[in-house]
Amino acid sequence: MLTRRHTLKLAAAGLALAAAAPAFAQDWKAKYPELVFAIIPSENASGVVERYTPFVNYLAKELGTKVTLRIANDYAAIIEGQRAGNIHIGMYGPASFARARMTGAKVDAFAIETNLDGTKGYHSVFYVKKDSPYQKVEDLKGKNLGLVDPNSTSGNNVPRFVLNQMKIEPETFFSKVVYTGSHENAIIALQQGTVDIAANWWNDEQESNLQRMARKNMAKAEDFRIIYKSEQIVNSPMAYLTDLPEELKAKIRDAVLNLATKDKVAFDKIYEGKQGPLVAVDNKAYDPIIELNKFVDELRKKKSS
Repeated sequence: MLTRRHTLKLAAAGLALAAAAPAFAQDWKAKYPELVFAIIPSENASGVVERYTPFVNYLAKELGTKVTLRIANDYAAIIEGQRAGNIHIGMYGPASFARARMTGAKVDAFAIETNLDGTKGYHSVFYVKKDSPYQKVEDLKGKNLGLVDPNSTSGNNVPRFVLNQMKIEPETFFSKVVYTGSHENAIIALQQGTVDIAANWWNDEQESNLQRMARKNMAKAEDFRIIYKSEQIVNSPMAYLTDLPEELKAKIRDAVLNLATKDKVAFDKIYEGKQGPLVAVDNKAYDPIIELNKFVDELRKKKSS
């Protein structure tokens, strides 16, 4: 039977728990007064800053803590930054995220980009200039190939995989293989004649890196032709450090997965109305990309042996 004394004790305990809860909830803010969001260099730095600054501001507001945007110098930098714990949230390409997991970075994918039709994939393509005589990859023997980065999915790993299927060894078939550093730079290299064929990402007729460049008046989409398009590749993930506090990870997930509705302006700044909302994903979705990375690693080993 509850007496008045029991009732008072229970009430006091309840008040103590209630007082402790907010303090516990704020523990992660003391440990993480600033969070770093980083993105792979798929385009020039000014373009990334312009597209992602509203998102970073939105994230800071939702989390109630400072969030800093960092543009990685190359794909490996974001992997190393997360492995060292200096980058808390990363926007990856599929192959670079898979590489992070393969090399021991404690990271978890939690959100994936989607297309307007709800699909969660994109393609690797080979572009040539529209007025060039080349109709297929085999026509470019002795010419220069432009790739993006050794850790790029559509800009290196898938191209090397499909070239292998064509019985083409890039370093011997082409006169030169050039890593341009970003998808934009690959198009620019093709535009300027530094390379004769360039790998890039392509969603559909409405959205691709080339279409984005055209909207920024960096290139004319009609000046280029696709001579090869791969099968669909799983879309890019956003990933956070596994060891972040569960409450913080939950807040990050909630903010990112609701970006399209909570801050449509910030969402549209990133995707310009050409892609669907970010949706939940887990690491397992990228297991096939790990296998792709391993395949490309084996190709490199055979080449160097």
